[in-house]
Amino acid sequence: MVRVNRNDTRIPLTYIGTVRPGLFTLQEEDIPIQQIVDATEAVTALLDDKQKEAISYHIDSPQWRTWSNPEFLLAHKGIRLDEVNTETRDAVMNVLKTTLSPEGYEKAVNAMRINHFLGELVKSPAVMNEFSYNFVLFGRPSTTRPWGWSFYGHHLCLNIFLYKGQIVASPWFTGAEPNEIDVGPHAGTRIMQIEEKLGLQLMQSLSAEMQGSARVFAQMKDPAMPPGRWNKDDQRHLCGAYRDNRVVPYEGILATSFNAAQKELMYGILEQYLLYLPAKSRAMKIDQVRAHEAETYFCWIGGYGDEDPFYYRIQSPVILVEFDHHSGVFLNNEEPKKFHIHTLLRTPNGGDYGQALRPQIPAVEGLNGKEIVW
Repeated sequence: MVRVNRNDTRIPLTYIGTVRPGLFTLQEEDIPIQQIVDATEAVTALLDDKQKEAISYHIDSPQWRTWSNPEFLLAHKGIRLDEVNTETRDAVMNVLKTTLSPEGYEKAVNAMRINHFLGELVKSPAVMNEFSYNFVLFGRPSTTRPWGWSFYGHHLCLNIFLYKGQIVASPWFTGAEPNEIDVGPHAGTRIMQIEEKLGLQLMQSLSAEMQGSARVFAQMKDPAMPPGRWNKDDQRHLCGAYRDNRVVPYEGILATSFNAAQKELMYGILEQYLLYLPAKSRAMKIDQVRAHEAETYFCWIGGYGDEDPFYYRIQSPVILVEFDHHSGVFLNNEEPKKFHIHTLLRTPNGGDYGQALRPQIPAVEGLNGKEIVW
């Protein structure tokens, strides 16, 4: 059963309803924090007073949790890239380029281009285009104090927390409908095919007994699903937008039951989900996941033939990723098809938005002897 802690929205995503402490620590990951700060300050230098006010939020603002991935924004904050001049837009994109890994930045840009392709396909370019995304700052850009940014819109939502040389890229959402551009200047652009391929390979490699244990539902919209397990917007996803405090019990089979080749497939999947992180940060995160391998679960919904749509989730105390083939929203397939994909990553137990790290950051006193609130 999946449920939400409705009494206290401050409780982060967990698997039993209580946060497990001590999982996340401050560490040096050597991210280029000075360059990221410089790139961000280059954005704010281009903004007028109204835009600066729109883009600036307190680091602890609950607005950080109001990102969403539909084409019509549920919460409008920050600046929207298709409403600002080219210089400002390019400066924002440089923040992404400076913060993310090269391959992560390429993935984000390709998601944006596919969104533009969909907008042209359904004749709604004003709603969905390459730059129909909002950019928001939380806290003040700093090389010594915590801060972050959010970039969100249709099929691409990134939440980045930064402190000195450390980065948290969580939660994020990436999707595509369709997942490949087949005409025009960006023909051949495709995303999420690797995590799709590796996920299917992993499921197909399991014994029949293990497949039966991993598969929690045989059909994508299964009559056996309890109320709330499927909904029109998220379909099989459990941890999308506005699901920060959800309780998601473990399902499926433990990664310790995998052989060496199957474990390699699983870590290959997770490598793709951590692609937005710079290389050293990504390697350190993989090491953290490996340390919790005995508590890592893999589950599946749907068929596992080569052409079958499917859902899978990998979940541990320190990471949760979901992959889902969706039915059509703008395209006319009523049943899930493999050309409409939703993926997301969460960091349970307070890892999202760097929440678990914040109490560990030393306080700073101002001239009046009181703690500075960032």
